[in-house]
Amino acid sequence: MRYISTRGTAPALSFEEAMLTGLARDGGLYVPETIPTLTHQEIAALAGKSYEEVAFAVMRPFIGDTFTDEVFRALIDEAYAVIGHTARAPMVQLAPNHFLLELFHGPTLAFKDFAMQLIGQMFQTALGRKGSRVTIVGATSGDTGSAAIEAFKGLDNVDVFILFPHGRVSEVQRRQMTTPVESNVHALALEGDFDDCQARLKDMFNDFEFRDGVKLAGVNSINWGRVLAQVVYYFTSAVSLGAPDRKVSFTVPTGNFGDIFAGYVAKRMGLPIDRLIVATNQNDILDRCLKGQGYHKGPTHPSISPSMDIQVSSNFERALFDAYDRDALAVVQQMAELAEGGFDVSQGAMESLREHYDSGRATEEETMQTITHMLEATGELLCPHSAVGVKVAEEMRDAAVPMITLATAHPAKFPDAVEKATGIRPDLPPRMRDLFDRDERVTRLPNDLEALKAHIKGNLSA
Repeated sequence: MRYISTRGTAPALSFEEAMLTGLARDGGLYVPETIPTLTHQEIAALAGKSYEEVAFAVMRPFIGDTFTDEVFRALIDEAYAVIGHTARAPMVQLAPNHFLLELFHGPTLAFKDFAMQLIGQMFQTALGRKGSRVTIVGATSGDTGSAAIEAFKGLDNVDVFILFPHGRVSEVQRRQMTTPVESNVHALALEGDFDDCQARLKDMFNDFEFRDGVKLAGVNSINWGRVLAQVVYYFTSAVSLGAPDRKVSFTVPTGNFGDIFAGYVAKRMGLPIDRLIVATNQNDILDRCLKGQGYHKGPTHPSISPSMDIQVSSNFERALFDAYDRDALAVVQQMAELAEGGFDVSQGAMESLREHYDSGRATEEETMQTITHMLEATGELLCPHSAVGVKVAEEMRDAAVPMITLATAHPAKFPDAVEKATGIRPDLPPRMRDLFDRDERVTRLPNDLEALKAHIKGNLSA
């Protein structure tokens, strides 16, 4: 299995190389040369198996000879042992043929744990046998950062620096990043929004002297390993509802497009997905694009679903690469236009995107109303991101096809919004009850590349 860049000029890499590299040296994102498929019988055989067994079957074709079967099974078992539910990704029913996939039972209460815990195990094993160390720098709109810190804290061969937009994440999200005591993890509050954090991260990857000097690695959703791990729960949930003999649809609250792209990969692998619905908040650039209005950046409006407050969705580049029939030159041109403000999508590429994706949006008021209504109607307490998904799913679903909406975070991560909508302030799990009593350790930095690089260089482990 080889991995190629969406921009066409970086060398093809193995799974291990692509995982440890993150962003390609030509600025592109790595994707498999070909997507392996599972037969109808192989998908049917997943029914009744544990999450770990399904994870091995789904991911194994992508990793080549990076890990032996025995080692890979052990890494999967270790990664998911920390998920606080025996089903790992359980489902609850919201309405006839509408189900909520709970992805928030991990250590940081968000879906990012499913990928990050496994990435942490794979990094540790790969680096350990090479005798190497890396510097992981990530940008987060809230959940990726805490999941990365949780996965990599205390590891001997990794330093972790997480950029988050100052004042634009929830109190719980911030404290999850700023309260770990391990010396190899660093929370950096950047002046600006998430797109600024993501832009500075890409600037660091494109500065090859700095990149090579600190052995830079990335674990944002630009990392193919992140996307791959998220493919698994599409299979577990769909099979539990009758796939492959029955089609299912998914609605995904979407910011950086990684989670919904994982659904597309599952579909390409053979999972009978009827519709993949992108659900956006008021920062609706993806919804506008998929409705034919082009991809044109505007101001980012702070919302009660801050992990979706994004104008530049990095993983959309992977979707465009396939929509343009893997024409890297077309992707390079569009990314150049995006740097100047935005681009229009060709008719042929739009037809390809619409073959796989639908979209909808939720306003702030609609999100709050959904949280209120779902508690009254079902007893289910939703975080604002999950509520965006549920609102869009209820509007767009086909009653004859099971709809699975991804619940991407625990409501306790966003207690102010949930309390305003319901009068209930959700409690953190017992293991996190002292979160607000812990000391914080955070560095506030300007939106300046040189200041960031200097800080990272000056705080690497010896």
